[in-house]
Amino acid sequence: MPVRRFRSIEEMKAERGYDRNDPVLPRVIEGIWTFGERTARLRFPPGVYRHRNLDDLNARTSDWADENFRSFQVRRAAEREAAGSSSPTPDRG
Repeated sequence: MPVRRFRSIEEMKAERGYDRNDPVLPRVIEGIWTFGERTARLRFPPGVYRHRNLDDLNARTSDWADENFRSFQVRRAAEREAAGSSSPTPDRG
């Protein structure tokens, strides 16, 4: 992705992809959210959790992150198996 430099705020505003009042904008935002939901699929248990100290909080957060990563690995393995490819990069073994 190229780096662009702007000389003024007006140049930055001119570079916007969509106008705030553009009727297409809600569909674009929905598409971005749907893409993020499909690719990330993070799961955090609902509710409010109390912790005695910061270490307990970090341990719980780490457990959630580990579980999210494990589910990602399982999902990716299933997708690769369905596609018939065992290697993440074709022709690399």
